[in-house]
Amino acid sequence: MSKETEKQRWQRNFADLLQELRVAQTGVQILFAFLLTLPFSNGFDSTTPFQRDVYIIALLAAAGATAMIISPVAFHRALFRQGRKPELVRFAHRMASGGLAFMLVAMVSSVLLITDFVLARPIAFLLSAVTGLWFLTFWLVLPFSRRSWGDDDIDDEEDPSGLANG
Repeated sequence: MSKETEKQRWQRNFADLLQELRVAQTGVQILFAFLLTLPFSNGFDSTTPFQRDVYIIALLAAAGATAMIISPVAFHRALFRQGRKPELVRFAHRMASGGLAFMLVAMVSSVLLITDFVLARPIAFLLSAVTGLWFLTFWLVLPFSRRSWGDDDIDDEEDPSGLANG
């Protein structure tokens, strides 16, 4: 197998990141669209002030996630053909991480909004906390606890972006 150049590695890192962002982008856009339509649905008038506050948090977090997850596209357009792929990859990595954080807030607050609407508030808080822990387990705890799995993969150790592949 031939060794990839640094330019090829940056290009591969960017392509990998774009694939990841496509998955996250679809999910956050569906959630954002749902939240945008919610105030116009029957029953929204019967929400409590607390539920409306939670709705606003969910809506703004979904908007923040959408902006951050889509921002690498705008950044790429601005830097197109300027030979600044390393900068683009680093920026996209930070935006993807921030977008996932906003998405976590949007998801948990959406669960809180809906469960508080249909269940007793203590149960809603409990289910929302479990949801948050569930997401944190799969999005943070497991990935970071498994970072050492690829220790023998030389490509990851030499990755100039500081991003692990896979």
